Amino acid sequence: MIEEVGLTGAKPSWTPLDTDIKLTTTELDKATGTTNDPILEDIRPYQRLIRRLLYLTLTGPDIFFTVQTLSQFLQKPKRSHMEATLKIVRYIKRKLVMGNLMSSRNKNKLTGYCDADWASCPNIKRSITGFLIKHGESLISWKSKKQTTISRSLAELEYRSMAFTVSEII
Repeated sequence: MIEEVGLTGAKPSWTPLDTDIKLTTTELDKATGTTNDPILEDIRPYQRLIRRLLYLTLTGPDIFFTVQTLSQFLQKPKRSHMEATLKIVRYIKRKLVMGNLMSSRNKNKLTGYCDADWASCPNIKRSITGFLIKHGESLISWKSKKQTTISRSLAELEYRSMAFTVSEII
């Protein structure tokens, strides 16, 4: 995959996506008057790359949220979407050297973490919740989800996120 997009000599990235980047649809750009991010002329390379990255999310929870976000732009991807996708590929390049490690220590402890991001999607203002569950030091389950209901406050959203995580643990 790295050779196909011409990133063999590219510098590896330490993060799958920059935290300050806001990916938007072409419709939102038209409504706000933003014109500095053109639509890709040939969308097939972007779609092919996203398809391969979606397959990698089965073993890579660290790229799951980013790939899921970028997969929402498959019909009309822009240059910024492709640049963000290539950053994930550079992140995977670094990860190939480090690998995914499972702990060999025998700790019989179940730990869950959850978080919520209130109205973070710039396109439709939906909130996103996510969790990860560890057995000992090994990651065994993870998920991020765009909420179907709109929460009135961050506290309500955090409560939903905790309930979502507890139901997964049970």
